Amino acid sequence: MKPRKDFLQFARPTITDDEIAEVVECLKSGWITTGPKVKKFEEMLADYHQAPHALCINSATAGLHLALLSLGPKEGDEVITTSYTFVATLNTIVQAGFKPVLVDIDPKTYQIDGAQVEKAITSKTKAIMPVHYAGAPADLDVIYSLAGKHNLKVIEDAAHSIGTEYKGKRVGSFGDIQVFSFHPNKNMTTGEGGAIVCRDEDTVKKMNVYKFHGIDRDAFNRFSKSGSQEYDVIYPGYKYNMLDMQAALGLHQLPKLDGFIEKRTHLANRYYDLLADVDALILPEAPKYDHKHAWHLFIPLLDTDKAGLSRNDFIGKLKELNIGTGLHYQACHLFTYYKETYGYKKGNFPNTEYVTERCLSLPLFPTMTEKDQDDVVAAIKYVLKG
Repeated sequence: MKPRKDFLQFARPTITDDEIAEVVECLKSGWITTGPKVKKFEEMLADYHQAPHALCINSATAGLHLALLSLGPKEGDEVITTSYTFVATLNTIVQAGFKPVLVDIDPKTYQIDGAQVEKAITSKTKAIMPVHYAGAPADLDVIYSLAGKHNLKVIEDAAHSIGTEYKGKRVGSFGDIQVFSFHPNKNMTTGEGGAIVCRDEDTVKKMNVYKFHGIDRDAFNRFSKSGSQEYDVIYPGYKYNMLDMQAALGLHQLPKLDGFIEKRTHLANRYYDLLADVDALILPEAPKYDHKHAWHLFIPLLDTDKAGLSRNDFIGKLKELNIGTGLHYQACHLFTYYKETYGYKKGNFPNTEYVTERCLSLPLFPTMTEKDQDDVVAAIKYVLKG
């Protein structure tokens, strides 16, 4: 089999002339940092999620950090999450002053295992941080039931899941705090950036102060004609604000999001059909509870015994045929820092370890053609036939 003429990336942002024109207008306006476009984008995000507050920041990582800080961490406090996530989830827990307590995943859906969460709760637990993996929601009824029973907060790592629905309700339209990502490989993008959605006004006020040096008023209120240059600092805060240049993209990406998800869903369903006869691939299994999948990622597992090669070798052979893939994710508890600091070791979370040794993300993005997808499937079948 000959390689494709060009390399097929596993993800690619969908940027049109609308976004480009808005960014150019922003550059010409003279206001390129946090300003009116960020404010408008926040209003659009709040409306999309039917929530009273949306706060734009420069990354979902920053959003998780701010959300955790808003809990007022004290020495010894714990936050429960999963090892099967991008390491930013754990890093922000540590950076905010909490101890990360990890649990295993459901072996079929790869979502955090609620039964394991319940076992991990102690008197030191302050919050649960479920990860809505690959665009499907975690089982939020279970998570919020446990949180209510033990007086805990829930911070949803929804980096993969803008547009996802759980039992007829959009993720972000209910619950405590949700943090979304607008990285270029996500379902919509602002280049980099993210957003926090929250229903508690006092919590939003805290995070708004924390996000920009602890200053009591945002830049738009200080540098506009009606603003005052004087300000107070009430917390040693951070530099987590979103730029108007980024929000300019978001103003046009958000209205297109549902259409992006429709295209992703079509391609995901087509993968199921085209790969149904490939015995060496274990196709992703959707949660049994009612939900709408945003299809940020399509992640099968390679049955390494049937395939006769490792996942990494499989990825390498696909790359030789100009097919790109992603790796989402490595098991965080096996990274050096988390092993040495918290004593985690191989064997702690067998479901996570099984999945992370076999998972790969296939190309999936709205402008991907069926011909592109046919090339992916043909390459997979060719490699597996040796």
